[in-house]
Amino acid sequence: MKLRNIAIIAHVDHGKTTLVDRLLQQSGAVRDNQRVDERAMDSNDLERERGITILAKATSVIWNETRINIVDTPGHADFGGEVERILNMVDGALVLVDAAEGPLPQTKFVVSKALKMGLKPIVLINKVDRADARPDEVLDEVFDLFAALNASDEQLDFPILYGSAKEGWIADSPEGPKDQGMLPLFELVLRHVAPPSIEDGPFRMLGTILEANPYLGRIVTGRITSGTIKPNEMVKVLDHEGGVVEQGRVSKVLAFRGLERTPLDEASAGDIVSIAGLPNATVAHTMCAPTVDTPLPAQPIDPPTLSMTFRVNDSPLAGTEGSKVTGRMIRDRLLREAEGNVALRVTESEERDSMEVAGRGELQLGILIETMRREGFEISVSRPKVLLTSGEGGTLMEPIEEVVIDLDEEHSGAVVQKLAERKADLIEMKPSGGGRQRLVFHAPTRGLIGYQGELLTDTRGTAIMNRLFHGYAPHKGVIQGRRNGVLISTDQGEAVAYALWNLEDRGPMMIDPGARVYRGMIVGEHTRGNDLEVNVLKGKKLTNIRTTSKDEAVRLTTPLRMALERALAYIENDELVEVTPKSIRLRKRHLDPNERKKAERQRAEEVA
Repeated sequence: MKLRNIAIIAHVDHGKTTLVDRLLQQSGAVRDNQRVDERAMDSNDLERERGITILAKATSVIWNETRINIVDTPGHADFGGEVERILNMVDGALVLVDAAEGPLPQTKFVVSKALKMGLKPIVLINKVDRADARPDEVLDEVFDLFAALNASDEQLDFPILYGSAKEGWIADSPEGPKDQGMLPLFELVLRHVAPPSIEDGPFRMLGTILEANPYLGRIVTGRITSGTIKPNEMVKVLDHEGGVVEQGRVSKVLAFRGLERTPLDEASAGDIVSIAGLPNATVAHTMCAPTVDTPLPAQPIDPPTLSMTFRVNDSPLAGTEGSKVTGRMIRDRLLREAEGNVALRVTESEERDSMEVAGRGELQLGILIETMRREGFEISVSRPKVLLTSGEGGTLMEPIEEVVIDLDEEHSGAVVQKLAERKADLIEMKPSGGGRQRLVFHAPTRGLIGYQGELLTDTRGTAIMNRLFHGYAPHKGVIQGRRNGVLISTDQGEAVAYALWNLEDRGPMMIDPGARVYRGMIVGEHTRGNDLEVNVLKGKKLTNIRTTSKDEAVRLTTPLRMALERALAYIENDELVEVTPKSIRLRKRHLDPNERKKAERQRAEEVA
């Protein structure tokens, strides 16, 4: 059967996964009476909850006797490592752009990688049914972007389609016709995307996606470069330097057929398949026939920019809510994650019972922590720390990000001022239609930690911020951190409503009455710049006159709710976030007040 391999790449929330749904439905890969969830490719719980694609996934459809393998990629810059890998598997790229928002940072990031690899893009301007759609201007922006990324003349001569994946139609113009469904896209893919290039020789395949299956064990997905593979055949696994990782038999060869995976008796070069039965094979390894000695070249991955320390939870409440609490379990889980996620780097930390995890951004590390807590882990994690490098002559260099913020014009002054305080440079300011503006900054990654919440407050929740790693630049000096101190519990027990009510003048609380607290745990935010120790267990002194029933209706202000990403951005260097399957608590690194004072003195001496 004839083959085409194509990746769908776009910024987050521009409609990739909805488009794949329509392609599956209209190609006949899904029966008319088959019950299929919306966004069928987002199979992960976290993907469904957040409405974003986190993991790259493959599927396939048949159109006019040609099998089209489609790879759905993540749209968030933090998961860019997934995209960089899978471009090895495809021969064409469908660049999806929102008809109102235009090309955003992640579009730029992925397109630059695709153009460098020589892929010929197809541009689809989606969501033309939006009231604020501006397809012609967006097309000009896409062309400018391609030109700025040094696209070749052939790549700049890209075909253009317009449509609405939600409504299930695509056409050559924004007006339609709307009755052809996905036909124009299928036909363009067959015409424009080249068939997979097949090399001569025995079986070779580069691993690009890794997953675990409870029945088949480790499954590695990739595109077969040459030769054929059958179940029970002996294969060899080579690392990127040509060293032999293992030799073994392939237990299953699986192919993507619609939403299902089908076992094959034989798979040939050019097809995207999954192989089971090799317990040590991973991403960037070459699976090949025993006679092959040279590995396939793997695409280099951009380095991580942020790191966090994952530690054993040593608080007084440790082990009460989770089932996986030991250092060995945490270490094994993180090393397993690093095998399948090439954008993560996991190393042993200098501290006892802790691991250093480096990644692309707060969201990527936050998703990893959220996944671990759902698996029953209890951990405590430090504040994200930016990874610095040294440049020429020993200059300290730090990562800089390109930040694009779309907001209402009235709020632009406050945002420019706040980002200037965080050492960001304003690069561009232009209207984006409908009384909104687009601001482009180059900002140090350090200054953006914890800024998302502040931005939403300053713009009344109307701003949209997108970030992308831009490069390294000389260190920009000290950036002002959190201005407020915290309220710290002095004792262990259950918080009392009467005590919380009395402490409200000191600042907003982060806990509810009845919450279990311990000494050194953060229970609220202080209105001033210093930390304050408070007693949240102190009940009302009762006498014959002062009874519990009199003024029992204590009215408390709603406490600050700390979601995981907000908690990670909120804490300072001497604080930790305690994450368990049921709770997220903030605490001081040193629970004992005397230990805290000693550590503070040491820090002051080091600075002096």
